[in-house]
Amino acid sequence: MGSQPTAAAARSEILSPLLLWGMGVTNTAVARACLKRGVEVIAGDDAPSETMRERLEKIGLPLSETSDEDALRDLLKRCRGVLPAPGVPDRHPLLTLAKETGKPLLSEFDLAADWDERPIAAVTGTNGKTTVTTILAEALRPGFSAELAGNNDLPLVSAIDKPDPKLFVVEASSFRLGRSTRFAPRLAAWLNFAPDHLDVHDSLSSYLRAKAGIWRNLSKESTAVLNQADEVVSAHYPRSASVRTFGLPQSDYAFKEGRLLVKGEVLLYEAELSRRFPHDLLNAAAAAACALESGADRGETRRALCEFRGLPHRLEFVASDSEGDFYDDSKATTPQAAASSAAAFDSLVLIAGGRNKGLDLSLLADFKNVKAVVAIGESAPEIISLFEGRRPAVLARDMREAVEAACGMRQKGEAVVLSPGCTSFDWYDSYAERGDDFAAAVRSTLGLGGSGDSEKESPRSDTQTTKAAQVHS
Repeated sequence: MGSQPTAAAARSEILSPLLLWGMGVTNTAVARACLKRGVEVIAGDDAPSETMRERLEKIGLPLSETSDEDALRDLLKRCRGVLPAPGVPDRHPLLTLAKETGKPLLSEFDLAADWDERPIAAVTGTNGKTTVTTILAEALRPGFSAELAGNNDLPLVSAIDKPDPKLFVVEASSFRLGRSTRFAPRLAAWLNFAPDHLDVHDSLSSYLRAKAGIWRNLSKESTAVLNQADEVVSAHYPRSASVRTFGLPQSDYAFKEGRLLVKGEVLLYEAELSRRFPHDLLNAAAAAACALESGADRGETRRALCEFRGLPHRLEFVASDSEGDFYDDSKATTPQAAASSAAAFDSLVLIAGGRNKGLDLSLLADFKNVKAVVAIGESAPEIISLFEGRRPAVLARDMREAVEAACGMRQKGEAVVLSPGCTSFDWYDSYAERGDDFAAAVRSTLGLGGSGDSEKESPRSDTQTTKAAQVHS
């Protein structure tokens, strides 16, 4: 089934012209998609880069650059709807004015819903989205030519231009869900909930409403996949759809006695998985539920799960020496994500810190298996104060110093884990750059050079449990 441009024109003309604010990768793709379908767009940005200007020049789209309130009002008068880029904060003056003037907000998901009728399997959650959607897309690719889109390098409005996919796997961020009104996936999974992105969302309740939006438009033909081990997710149990569960031993999809059971039948054995930390088992159960409920073949689902080796910077094994192992968990940008990683070890030295997103970092000091902490980045003084009088804590001025300090604080058998609980945007341009710097510092400190001991297989947890650890992406 191909895209549906005729239906698109009929519904989207209502909001033409459409004001796109924040012209990064997603909204540039939105602009191209709109122009292709005859929808007039106005492009605006607070502080456009030269690269951004060049991209828009190539598609012949003028750019409005302003933060003046009167100028923003004039732009709103010229449009019939506003589509903010995913990272534009709820408190942005344009969005405040749009609400005051009754201009509807929408997301690229809404446009894709208008322009294409092929089914969507969508996954959201504070943590775990990327891992689960990666496995899910791999399981569905043979039977459905499934395409992975959304909160990655391929916006959904671009993915629907591809004629081959019979189904789209969508990683659904709160930024998109919070501004979507017509997004109605065939399958919708909510993995977990914890405070996050309070630098973008107005409040925790606003963030929660955005996440819950994945189930907003479900029907009796839809399937919701729900984590029974998460109290917040369970409290939003959708009544309008078929529900499948994971997270607890009695769930529809659950690990029990070393086996992944699907409604009581064995799908695979835990020992077949490359990664078996508690959050890995939750991810596997969630991915199995999403895949099989979307129509994937059982054999392809087993293959996708067993062949998955993990994603970079998600509790990724880096190296080891005679004293213990080193792990890069730079993607853990919330205290809850760091907590999930800490729970995977009996004892560890934690490297934590960075730029706080407005979250409560005190959770970091609550884990008894964290024997010492090395604090880095802007939030280092706060982290030091949280650990003061409880466990050893030192401040490091760069990553090399952090790794050396952690090596000096660990006891034999303890892991050293970079799991910051904060974003990377104080010292680095991305969590990936931070993780790479950590890995380089580890190899340098251990005198390994090159890729070091990267051929060693990542150690596996002996745990045969699905306790309610946060699923970690």
